[in-house]
Amino acid sequence: MEILNKFIEVAANPAAYAAKIKASGRPVIGYYCSYTPEEIIHAAGMHPMRLFGSKGDTGIADRHLQAYCCSLVRGALAESLSGGLDYLSGTVFPHTCDSIQRLSDIWRLNTSHGFFADVVLPVKLNTESARRYMADVLDKFRKELESYFHLTISDEDLNASIRTYNAIRGSLKEIWELKSHNPGLLSGSDLSSIVRASMVMDREALKDDLRSLLEELGEGKPSGEAKGKRLMLVGNVCDHPDVYTLIERSGGQVVWDDLCTGSRYFEGMMEEGGDPISSIADRLFERQVCPAKHKSPTARGEHITAKAREHGVQGVVFLYLKFCDPHSFDYPYLREYLEKAGISSMLLEIEDRLPPEGQLLTRIETFTHML
Repeated sequence: MEILNKFIEVAANPAAYAAKIKASGRPVIGYYCSYTPEEIIHAAGMHPMRLFGSKGDTGIADRHLQAYCCSLVRGALAESLSGGLDYLSGTVFPHTCDSIQRLSDIWRLNTSHGFFADVVLPVKLNTESARRYMADVLDKFRKELESYFHLTISDEDLNASIRTYNAIRGSLKEIWELKSHNPGLLSGSDLSSIVRASMVMDREALKDDLRSLLEELGEGKPSGEAKGKRLMLVGNVCDHPDVYTLIERSGGQVVWDDLCTGSRYFEGMMEEGGDPISSIADRLFERQVCPAKHKSPTARGEHITAKAREHGVQGVVFLYLKFCDPHSFDYPYLREYLEKAGISSMLLEIEDRLPPEGQLLTRIETFTHML
């Protein structure tokens, strides 16, 4: 499918795509977390873009970071210091994990990408005062963009952006649902590329491309009996399409996920036509939390178990970046929660480069054969 190849190409080389956006005259604003209020950036006429960090040599970043920083933070700083992000006109850092917060400080002092903002969202997301505070922070961010770039972001602009993002997220969820019902329709690596490319591409063009892709996928023939055990990925960032290929070679099929670069990016709709800042705040407040946020002691366990049951999941693969403290603290409780629900799980720790293929294949094959 030609439209699918477009997504794969963008996901494989996001910097080249961003350079074209910059050449067209639109400022590119980078971010590293799905809590970034993209809708406000988009409403300002700018191009929000998820950054995934460098997979090359990160030695240039080592003098700024502790040895136990995750590969995302290390790769992000290395990419900036080496000139790999020169297409950026600004960067946004939401308040999430400690490493991203410290990266924000180092970034502000050692890089020069124009606009810079810390968006200090609440951590505790279970009170009405936190909801109101969320809206206040987003309105402050709106004003910061307006002041720096000398422009006005109207409510009409924001509501138009909300409609665009609702359409995008709705299409991404539909594609994932198709994959869940018919795993052979689309490979896991291709689906991963679609979602990651959606964080990079021009959002107006993306909206139409996703609908075209859905039409093509809807015409696909059911693959019959699904081959492989039905698995769910749980973790933070997965910028490794090869992970999905290895899982499929090992007798598994990823039919859902709970990833920053997956369902946590596209789940949740915003109210259209109301107060736009409140609508954006409500989605961020009500969406499924990551371990850097808090709703209740069992919120994540309940959500992951419910999604596993909804999609007929036979096993969960925890895919964590090494040295990710929030997810590491989360893991023992989630594993126990799944065990009580009768759902098996395994843990894979990865970095900017995957472990040896043979090692991964052996571990995943052993897990799928046990299911």
